[in-house]
Amino acid sequence: MKKVVVCVGGFLLGLSLWGQRVNHPALLFTKERVEAAKARVQSDICMARCWADIRKVADAALEKNDLNRSDYLALAYLMTDDRRYADRLKSILQSVTQARTWGSEEMLSRKPVWRADLGLSHKCLMAALAYDAIYETLSSRERKELAEDLLRLGVEPSLGDWVLEPTRIHSLNSMGHNWWTSCVYNGGMLAMALQNELPEAVEWVETLNEAMPEWFGFAGDVLQAKIKSFDEAGGMYESLNYANFGIQEALQYRIAWQNTHPGRKAPELPQLERLPDYFVQVCYPRTGILYNLNFGDSHKNVTAESSMMLLYALGIRRPEILWYINQVQEGQHRDGYFRNRPMGFLYMPDCSKAPAVPDVATSCLFADFGWAVMRDSWKKDAAMLAVKSGQTWNHSHADANSFILFYKGVDILKDAGNCWYPNPAYRNYFFQSQAHNVVLFNGEGQSREQQYQGSYLRGSLHYLMDNGKMKYVLANGTGPMSDKFSRNFRHFLWMDKVIYMIDDIAAHKPGHFEWLWHYNGKAVKRGADVTVTSDSASVVIRPLYPRLLALSDFVHDYPDDLYWEVKKGPTEDLKGEEEYYSFHLPGEHKRVKGLTAVILKDSPDDKDLPMMERTEGKDWIGLKVRRNGKVTDIYINQLADGRLMHNNSWITADGWTTDAYMFAVTYDEGTDPAKASEMFVCYGSALRRGEVSYYSSLSKLFVMQRREGKKLDLRVEGQPHIRAAFRQPSCPAELEVNGQRQKAVYENGNVILKSKL
Repeated sequence: MKKVVVCVGGFLLGLSLWGQRVNHPALLFTKERVEAAKARVQSDICMARCWADIRKVADAALEKNDLNRSDYLALAYLMTDDRRYADRLKSILQSVTQARTWGSEEMLSRKPVWRADLGLSHKCLMAALAYDAIYETLSSRERKELAEDLLRLGVEPSLGDWVLEPTRIHSLNSMGHNWWTSCVYNGGMLAMALQNELPEAVEWVETLNEAMPEWFGFAGDVLQAKIKSFDEAGGMYESLNYANFGIQEALQYRIAWQNTHPGRKAPELPQLERLPDYFVQVCYPRTGILYNLNFGDSHKNVTAESSMMLLYALGIRRPEILWYINQVQEGQHRDGYFRNRPMGFLYMPDCSKAPAVPDVATSCLFADFGWAVMRDSWKKDAAMLAVKSGQTWNHSHADANSFILFYKGVDILKDAGNCWYPNPAYRNYFFQSQAHNVVLFNGEGQSREQQYQGSYLRGSLHYLMDNGKMKYVLANGTGPMSDKFSRNFRHFLWMDKVIYMIDDIAAHKPGHFEWLWHYNGKAVKRGADVTVTSDSASVVIRPLYPRLLALSDFVHDYPDDLYWEVKKGPTEDLKGEEEYYSFHLPGEHKRVKGLTAVILKDSPDDKDLPMMERTEGKDWIGLKVRRNGKVTDIYINQLADGRLMHNNSWITADGWTTDAYMFAVTYDEGTDPAKASEMFVCYGSALRRGEVSYYSSLSKLFVMQRREGKKLDLRVEGQPHIRAAFRQPSCPAELEVNGQRQKAVYENGNVILKSKL
């Protein structure tokens, strides 16, 4: 009886394992994808050209023993059935499996030993694609022998170091960024390829599949100052370059798992639906190759088309993905999945129906990791301002409150970039605050140890607002600079073609404040302005507070004004040096209010610039800006910067009474300012003129108001529960609040807003 049970048990186990068998090729280069590509080669000239490029690389690889070209050889074999490609792959696998280890000398010397790194991960992926492609050409003995060697060299070190007990040494808290998905899921890809010969791999493949939500959903921790991996708005803190790489590695595994487990449902990953918005929002469409934000260890040429096409293959069929892929040019960066490379050849979707512009907002805040993006349109070569104030660690530089301005196809005010990590310039310059558009104190920025230990008090961004005509965001870089500053706020207010940057900084002791400006192109100082020009792009940098730039080199005639200095740093390619500007006050100060206008010129020869007049009164400073028959008055409340304990910061400025930190009104020249068509209130509970209240709220809010005809557009931030009144000459026929239509409630000359944000 016992023997019967054993036989039945063995039979059932065999059925179970047979049900998990992989029908090769089944990982990424599936029969369906290959057949579809063959058909397109016959009818699509571009696909035919790309196939010719791929086969040329594969043919060259026939003469070598290069595992790194296994994807080309595998695709060439599956497309042609030419056994030369399969035989070369077999030879390569038999050769590389003679090695004692695939680990690197550097990693193997660590304590504890790191057996698996990115190099080993890539070998696993290439070996998996090769084994998957030529499986049917191998004998049972060859399959088994190769499987056992690949287990020893690739699968066991990868999964043993990164996932499986009792040998795991890494956690999501210590290495839960792009390395984790690469090492885990490329090792898992190889395990998936070998599971016919290695029954134990079936369980490992399932373990990795179930672990994926943990990586995407990692919430960070307090003790080691790790932030959550993915922002609620879809982004990832690790810079675009590494975010795309880490996401790509996970998505490839998910596709391969679905291909090898037909009918099975993969674990839910809600983050995937939001990823296209992230990749779109951080890109800059232009005439020429697509640029992207290069905060941290990324480059503006790097794109995310690989992750985008994998998302599309997984069923996230957003039109914005097609638009994005259409912006990317073949070969524009090293690691792309372009159509003349195997993955791009098989997974590039048909982009012929891509929209002309993406249907997404022109502004986006990634509050969890501290990026904000604002642009004036989605047309190519538009103006785009990006602001960073978040985590510092690993691939995120010491750049709290920094920014990049793209304009007319150029990053006209730029990030200095990065370089190869072992080079001293990386740790001594590119990572440090000096390489970014920030304010230094006594020549210093964020503490250097933040590069290695993280910023336990990280920066943050708040209150992003955009009504189409006006944009605003608040950057708080106090935490990363808290050893020097008790306040470190930078407001970005974009009105018309002027970006106003308001710095509110208080130090623990008197010292020297220094503003840095990294630029792309040629910079010329004329009088109180610095004009930066690159091709057709040109902007004017105009410091207005705390002082103007000294008008000339005769600085002894301007003892209190801002001095300037042209400094030098290494270029990103390390082939030379480039200049950047430093503006600094001549004396020591403990508290400053800085106001700088960045004026976007229509062309380098544009002379129609706004006229700006500094204004000042009791407890306030301001600016009167005139342009094209419009006047904008900007007021900054000197009492509302935290110096008053209970924050009753009431001022009267040019007839306005308010407790707002800052406010601005725009009106037709020669008319009453009370008839302003546009109004901005920054952190205020009321704005009055005479006996009339034009805005009132019990709590201090951030408010944008724009009136066009009978339409009133309100943008309100600051509190979850709001009850506010806005003075209007009549009940608006159309009311929009934070982009949503609402029915107007009009009482006693006021629009009453009751809202839960």
